[in-house]
Amino acid sequence: METDDFLRVLADEGGALAAAAALAGPDASVPTCPGWRMRDLVLHTGAVHRWAAGYVRERHPDRQPFPSPAVPDGELDGWFREGLGALLALLEAAPADLACWTFLTGSPTPRHFWARRQAHETAVHRMDAELAAGQGLSSVTAEFAADGIDELLVGFHSRDRSRLRAERPAVLRVLAADRPGDDWMVHITDGTPRGGRSVPGTPADCEISGPATVLYPVLWNRQPWSAEVKVAGDAAVAALWRSSGGV
Repeated sequence: METDDFLRVLADEGGALAAAAALAGPDASVPTCPGWRMRDLVLHTGAVHRWAAGYVRERHPDRQPFPSPAVPDGELDGWFREGLGALLALLEAAPADLACWTFLTGSPTPRHFWARRQAHETAVHRMDAELAAGQGLSSVTAEFAADGIDELLVGFHSRDRSRLRAERPAVLRVLAADRPGDDWMVHITDGTPRGGRSVPGTPADCEISGPATVLYPVLWNRQPWSAEVKVAGDAAVAALWRSSGGV
């Protein structure tokens, strides 16, 4: 997906999150984020938008402290939308050769990275908000869903901070059954996992497959594993993912 595609998704997902938050109210509990109320979700996502905007605006070369805003409930919606709009404007105007800090592989430029990362950050938390509001999840395209799976497996689960560890090494394969070529493997050990695209001929101990739009919220631990998600091979590896694979 191109940077402008991610920006369109970010705008839509941010609007959907704000609408679900307004419907639920600030005191609504967020079942997918234990201990959080809706105000915590909105504050977190709005703070992430402002944190990301700082890198784009100031060209910071290093990681910056994460903000801890305090916003009255009655001002949350306006505050959130203001931050979202500012982030979108900065990314839209940012030059192609923008140089600033990033923290995941998989993007050709920092501008693309921040548009992609914020689109998925906002989409995942939009799911949280809709679930807290008692709504069904809004749909995303299969292309965006597959990209979110890629970011999770290749980006987040190739970092030292990944909790996906096991004493006995294992290889997990994830297959988007409706997306030819969208096929990944995560090599799990007692150290940092290594996620990437599948290499033909490499055996896997466990395979998880299903439509990209189903796997996206499932792998991010925002939806239960439905009958559309197929598990083949060592079920213990799938169980490990359920307990340690989300972000």
